[in-house]
Amino acid sequence: MALKKFKPRTPGTRQLVKIDREGLWKGKPEKGLTEGLSRSGGRNNHGRMTSRHIGGGHKKRYRIIDWRRDKWDVEGTVERIEYDPNRTGFIALIEYKDGEKRYIVAPQRLGVGDKIIAGEKTDVKPGNAMKLNKMPVGTIIHNIEMKPGKGAQMVRSAGTFAQLVGRDQGYAQVRLTSGELRIVPGDCMATVGAVSNPDHMNTNMGKAGRNRWKGRRPSVRGVAMNPVDHPLGGGEGKSAGGRHPCTPWGKPTVGAKTRKKGKASDKYIIRRRKSKKK
Repeated sequence: MALKKFKPRTPGTRQLVKIDREGLWKGKPEKGLTEGLSRSGGRNNHGRMTSRHIGGGHKKRYRIIDWRRDKWDVEGTVERIEYDPNRTGFIALIEYKDGEKRYIVAPQRLGVGDKIIAGEKTDVKPGNAMKLNKMPVGTIIHNIEMKPGKGAQMVRSAGTFAQLVGRDQGYAQVRLTSGELRIVPGDCMATVGAVSNPDHMNTNMGKAGRNRWKGRRPSVRGVAMNPVDHPLGGGEGKSAGGRHPCTPWGKPTVGAKTRKKGKASDKYIIRRRKSKKK
């Protein structure tokens, strides 16, 4: 997919850069593979705001995605590629030989009419899924499980991919997009290829209203507030705040590590992201 720019005929189109969706399906999604999606507005079950800057947004239905890819050794055909408002990558509607239809996250270079299959051992081509212990080392993959049978949890965003770099003692070594190197059980499933829509990161909303359509409310800087509202607030003129960036409640942010120390999955991480290669 290419990027689409506009002539600056209005203030909203002056900076607007969006994805050209000319080749995508223009109709409604498969009705049997959708369900209602309620919006929380950032509130929890007590009605208290637990996440700021969320609210409004366009009404949308959730597309049920096949994260497990557990329909083994049954060939499927790509019926169409669709836009999904719930994720950054595109999705593909697959019709299998037995007539069942499922949605999957569409990888790059997967087109309408292509054949895909999931199984114990398949060809290394975009859209095919297999276990990590059966894949050739060096394969570019996405939709990676962290526990066998749980469904894909890693590498699902637009344009992302990981690489299988080795195998050892029943585990597969995977290098993630962030640079992190971690081990995953060899029985976990993964899909060949990189996630579609790699130009998503190059888009520009163009106006504040487009973010409101997506349910993103405005975010006010702490240094622009009063001292009663934020630790960084107050000061004469434009002040830098005088302390490390933090939330209105004083919790460190912008660069502060948020991962819990002693987490159970620490033993699966060989090299952390941003760490220097030895």
